[in-house]
Amino acid sequence: MQQKVVIINTGCANISSVRIALERLGSSVLITDDARLIQQADKVLLPGVGSAATAMKSIAQKNLIKVIQQLSQPVLGVCLGMQLLVSRSEESKDGSVSCLDLIPADVVRMQVGALRLPHMGWNTVSSIAQSALFNGIPDHTYFYFVHSFCVKPSPYTLASCTYAQPFSAALRKDNFYGVQFHPERSGEAGAQLLRNFLTL
Repeated sequence: MQQKVVIINTGCANISSVRIALERLGSSVLITDDARLIQQADKVLLPGVGSAATAMKSIAQKNLIKVIQQLSQPVLGVCLGMQLLVSRSEESKDGSVSCLDLIPADVVRMQVGALRLPHMGWNTVSSIAQSALFNGIPDHTYFYFVHSFCVKPSPYTLASCTYAQPFSAALRKDNFYGVQFHPERSGEAGAQLLRNFLTL
């Protein structure tokens, strides 16, 4: 029986590219903000673009904070979606916004010196901890990034990347996974990572 894959409609993400990438792998994908359908899914993706403050406001308005926090199936946060899984983010007008608090870490503005922000384009990812999420993906594989804020390396970091400073390219705590890069824009490596997520 085909598994149910749900992309949470946060109201602030380019969801269609994630959906197309998953459908290319043979998945049937539902985009929804219906709590019951999210809870019934076999796999859940939390995408996001824009600011953490805007995304958390949208998730709160849809009454999805507790719904997401109580999920027990594998959940994958992508880009801003990964950042929403942690405790707090500096990405707001007053410099601090509460996130979903599923992974004990903070999102901070990247300190890149003379380099340009956002960190945009291809960069290599190095594994820190063994994870089925990266099965079949060689160390130092290139993935596609677009971001100005990051999570510093922590005990929950699965993989890291460096752009003037090291930062978390992937996180995990329990059933919650996050990737800072865009797997849907990362060619075969991104497709393999999504394939791995679907088979967790």
